Amino acid sequence: PAADVKVEVLHKPFLCHRRTKWGDMMLVHYEGYLERDGSMFHSTHKHNNGQPMWFTLGIKEALKGWDRGLKDMCVGEKRKLTIPPALAYGKEGKGKIPPESTLIFNIDLLEIRNGPRSHESFQEMDLNDDWKLSKQEVKIYLKNEFEKHGAVVNDTQHDALVEDIFDKEDEDSDGFISAREFTYKHDEL
Repeated sequence: PAADVKVEVLHKPFLCHRRTKWGDMMLVHYEGYLERDGSMFHSTHKHNNGQPMWFTLGIKEALKGWDRGLKDMCVGEKRKLTIPPALAYGKEGKGKIPPESTLIFNIDLLEIRNGPRSHESFQEMDLNDDWKLSKQEVKIYLKNEFEKHGAVVNDTQHDALVEDIFDKEDEDSDGFISAREFTYKHDEL
């Protein structure tokens, strides 16, 4: 059988209010090393202008080994992942990483946010708890998200965005997006 990710918890916070799950956005600092000689190939502290990195868990946005090794993690937790080649860059390698390399990552979780298509996001948008989203509810959600991230709120732009979302999502054209219609198609939400 193919080797799996080896997960070691280096530090676990005393309190954990929430654990990571598929679809969550995670803000992490990490260092990556080659197992064979211990050389570092990447560090968010040294590269990336010292900035941590956001990624979404479970959608193959990062390495398969990250998707497997970072579930059920708490903010403030530090983990060491040893990832076999099959769950990293495999036979091809990538950049400074030679083919068939086992990789070691030290990962520090700084923040967790609901991913854009999570059940929680739907519930957050569904202001009257009727299990369907009106255009007004989607517009209010988008406006709040834009303001939260310091973006300028332009009503005309939002109306166009809402219309586009409903064109694609409201399959039965009843003027609402049901929980079932709320699919994984949109970048805007």
